Amino acid sequence: MKRFILSLFLFSFLIPLSSENIKISSPDNKLQADINLENGELTYSVRYKERIILEDSPLGLITNVSDFSRNLILVETNETTIQHSYQEPKIKQSRVDYLANEVTCTYETTEKEQFSITFRVSNHDIAFRYSLAQNGETARCIIEKELTGFNFPSFTTTFLTPQATPMIGWMRTKPSYEEEYLPDEPIGTPSRYGLGYTFPGLFHVGDNGWALLSETGVDSRYCGSKLSEGTAEGLYTIAYPEEGENNSIGNANPAIPLPGVTPWRTITVGDNLKPIVETTIAFDLVEPLYEPSREYRFGRSTWSWLLWQDGSINYDDQKSFIDLSAEMGYELVLIDNWWESRIGKEKIEQLAQYAASKNVGIALWYNSNGFWSDAPQGPKNRMNRSVVRKKEMAWMQSIGVKGIKVDFFGGDKQETMKLYEEILSDANDYGLTVIFHGCTLPRGWERMYPNFAGSEAVLASENLIFTQHANDHEAYNAALHPFIRNSVASMDFGPVLLNKRHNRNNDGGTTRRTTETFQMATAVLFQSPIQNFGITPNNLTEQPSFVIDFMKKIPTLWDETLLIDGYPGKYVVLARRHGEQWYVAGINAGKEEKMITLRLPMLTGKSLLLYNDRNDRTAQLLQQKLTAKGELVVTLQPEGGFIVTN
Repeated sequence: MKRFILSLFLFSFLIPLSSENIKISSPDNKLQADINLENGELTYSVRYKERIILEDSPLGLITNVSDFSRNLILVETNETTIQHSYQEPKIKQSRVDYLANEVTCTYETTEKEQFSITFRVSNHDIAFRYSLAQNGETARCIIEKELTGFNFPSFTTTFLTPQATPMIGWMRTKPSYEEEYLPDEPIGTPSRYGLGYTFPGLFHVGDNGWALLSETGVDSRYCGSKLSEGTAEGLYTIAYPEEGENNSIGNANPAIPLPGVTPWRTITVGDNLKPIVETTIAFDLVEPLYEPSREYRFGRSTWSWLLWQDGSINYDDQKSFIDLSAEMGYELVLIDNWWESRIGKEKIEQLAQYAASKNVGIALWYNSNGFWSDAPQGPKNRMNRSVVRKKEMAWMQSIGVKGIKVDFFGGDKQETMKLYEEILSDANDYGLTVIFHGCTLPRGWERMYPNFAGSEAVLASENLIFTQHANDHEAYNAALHPFIRNSVASMDFGPVLLNKRHNRNNDGGTTRRTTETFQMATAVLFQSPIQNFGITPNNLTEQPSFVIDFMKKIPTLWDETLLIDGYPGKYVVLARRHGEQWYVAGINAGKEEKMITLRLPMLTGKSLLLYNDRNDRTAQLLQQKLTAKGELVVTLQPEGGFIVTN
């Protein structure tokens, strides 16, 4: 066996316990992964501050050409330190300094076939992936099974959302990644559909800490993965898509070239929730795949469809929402489904010209396909074929369209990941930003694709219009997302619905349970570089002027994000900084009033504005200052919120 020790410094974080056991620690030595080879089989475990997060968990791959799960021999280890800085304005922190210790362990089968596992450990994050060598002439393989598992202690509880059965639901569009989370469930609780769970998944390991599982770096060269059903003992494993996804088009198992690599599996760990909310691991491990064709413009948008629905897809109503965006100082307006048949391309060109005259850009909605769901909305059959897609995008570029929203994907197969990437790459050629809807979780895409602007992949605001159930649980769901879904990727939720009733005239349909200040707070809590806000023209006169003024000034790009306080599904207080201005926002998902003492040293000595709720649940604006200790006491009404800004 040959070992390469790069430096005495590196020796301090990677200690060979024996020829078959490797320990790798974070730079601060608090987070530790142990990689163990015993009887030819690989496992790993994770500890944070000497407390168990993951017990012995399996590693390995089985392919159609080699079995890398048994009879293995360790033949080489290489260690290094990874240190780099990057800037990415579309994520929760505009500049990131990444430091991690890395080890690559190379193993060999009895047939002398080699593969490697690379582990990177930073202060709160573990990431690992497999690298497969070309053994002989064979230059391709299919990954039949990934043994990778996450074996939690039996006292762990989970915050997970189930993977839906393929092609069920409205117009056979599932999985659309809009299932509900269940909080603090016992480990191993069966999922609703029996197909495992969608990434990311949050685990509360009792007094030992918290762990968030996800993956990153998934592109056209692999499929998206999920978590399997958990065992009663606490083991969850990597699972591939279901055969029936996307109308059974494409293989469920990924096919890769040799040599080749898998995506990164990520584990974010802390003894509290702060590292979970603030992690940037999804972006630390990836690089841009192409150069931007232009300087993209992100920001705020209005859209008529959310509250005015399909009936608003006409020339006059779209002109009204262009006027609304102009009045608000917003960068964009989104024209949603049916525009081609109900407005027509000639009138769309006129709307684009009108919007440009008011310094507003337009974005257009598209159906992703014509043959993997029954969703009837058009335009259809434009985004799923390269020749047609490029022609459509050339037309959009010629009239000044700024972006597209593409809907109804329904799967995680490699074939579908390829479609996502092709849409993004082609859109970049024509200077278009891209939002995906009815879609999978983005996996590092904000950094990988310069024109990517966000994905839904959440039980989003449209459900508030569809069902009263969604309104009755809105506060609970909103208090989950910063800790789980929005912690790993941008989230096109469509927040801030200021109508009391969710219809065009604010006089019928479903009823909002949350306060106006709660709604305003979601503009800060939910992160996406383009925010399609749910405000409507009537809000300009029906809401207090300070509410509208706040919505005129709210940014969508952030330089820093900090978790102040909270617990998933109960309440959350988050601070985000844009330039020199801080926005501290909180919401209460409970049915009782909640008092919180905030420690905000970054706002010491500054004059502050406090938006909160009166006892009658109406919004108010107050002048505030922190105490001498840098504290502020705020009271949150049931299903209410607050914002503090300097």
